[in-house]
Amino acid sequence: GMTRFAILTLLASAASGLSAPDISTVTPDLTVPAMTPGKPEAGKRVRQVHPNYAATDAHHALYLPKDWKPDRKFPVIVEYAGNGPYSNKFGDISTGRVEGSNLGYGMSGGAGFIWVCLPYLNNAGDANVTQWWGDRPTFNPAPTINYCRKTVPWICEKFGGDPERIFLVGFSRGAIACNFIGLHNDHIAKFWRAFVPYSHYDGARTGWPYPGADRTSAILRLRRLKGRPQFICHEGDSKTTGYIAMTRKFIESTGVKAPLTYMPTGFRNHNDAWILRPCPARAELRKWLKEHL
Repeated sequence: GMTRFAILTLLASAASGLSAPDISTVTPDLTVPAMTPGKPEAGKRVRQVHPNYAATDAHHALYLPKDWKPDRKFPVIVEYAGNGPYSNKFGDISTGRVEGSNLGYGMSGGAGFIWVCLPYLNNAGDANVTQWWGDRPTFNPAPTINYCRKTVPWICEKFGGDPERIFLVGFSRGAIACNFIGLHNDHIAKFWRAFVPYSHYDGARTGWPYPGADRTSAILRLRRLKGRPQFICHEGDSKTTGYIAMTRKFIESTGVKAPLTYMPTGFRNHNDAWILRPCPARAELRKWLKEHL
């Protein structure tokens, strides 16, 4: 269960989060393109499926940047969504669907990066799920991992993604997925150049309903990071209290060393749409992204 420290930390987190402003106080300067059917082209976001899954309902969302050209190589942002359906008293919602994600678009501003929102699949591997991965109670992550392992190299090959510059990012469930899925085994762990988990972190908090949510398993995954950078962010406005402090304490306790950046969003919202607004956290994240290209 939760330690007294964890409970106090969550209370402090709630308090610091409440004092932060709402994202509605800042006007967005970006609008994420809707996912549409049809052929991929520059500046368009389309519903796409890996050829091996053509007979299923499994699918991802592919966005080719405004400046996309077929003969050029582009870095790639791979994104995982939060759980859905979710809503809270601040009006934040998460559908859990691939088209609901915002981070990759806000990080890139729609140019310079291919952006792929990958699904979590059911145990049969034939449909996307909006909560966790696999089916209750086994939550088998293998079909989700397999789809990722097939799709990421395929997109690089077909659309000029640079396999040396693939960033893994995610919100909420997707933040946990950065390590839970992205570092699940040695093979998939090799894909990534750097990671952006926003709002939660694999192993920082225990008690999630899926097998492997315990700290011992999380530490085995974290060891596969092997010195790569992570930009760890969370709602609220404090680096020293709340969830960020708890995450930092957990990571430091493991002895795993890597270039880690800890950053509050500055907003109270459990919502990845902060990235669509001019704000200090986005400026820092974009600077970090440039440095790690």
